[in-house]
Amino acid sequence: MTSERAQYWDAVYGSKAEDAVSWFQESAATSLELLDELALPAGARLVDVGGGASRLVDALLDRGGFELTVLDVAVEGLAHARARLGGREESVSWVVADVTRWRPAGTYDVWHDRAVFHFLGAEEDRRHYVTTLNAAVRPGGHVVVATFAEDGPEQCSGLPVVRYDAASLAEALGPGLTPVASRRQVHRTPWGGEQPFTWLALRRTSGLS
Repeated sequence: MTSERAQYWDAVYGSKAEDAVSWFQESAATSLELLDELALPAGARLVDVGGGASRLVDALLDRGGFELTVLDVAVEGLAHARARLGGREESVSWVVADVTRWRPAGTYDVWHDRAVFHFLGAEEDRRHYVTTLNAAVRPGGHVVVATFAEDGPEQCSGLPVVRYDAASLAEALGPGLTPVASRRQVHRTPWGGEQPFTWLALRRTSGLS
């Protein structure tokens, strides 16, 4: 399944321009708003899971004060971001991996995921995702996850998705995470469509076994 995912998303990124996919956004405004609310420490270690060609990394480099890792299963997606950043790409750690199989070498202050978790339709994949998340985020660290809302699309890029509201998303991410903020955002695609998203920020407690 891992290689199939990589092949699928490499084909998507390899055949389309950065701004010709439904999830493209010029500015990662909602991500930045939630990160601001978390009052993160200087030098916070952040991993952008499924970051692909997202422009969040650009904005965080502009701000400074982060140690950044961008993870994606698709080499082609990361290639878009690296080419766009030019020389600044050397300030970022780039990881090619399927998040459901990734074994992080260290821990992070922030786990950010815009629109990966909702693609995990199999319970086993969701369980592996949560296991990886718990290994990657330090106690007291934070998690920011966005999925399609309950009234959002049933598919994206030809694949089925699982839709969530804030309560069901918190339940799916499991114990040991305390919700601290949520948002409903309506994303406008490059061709004018509307996609409702659920955003949830959570704090990782230290009591998880």
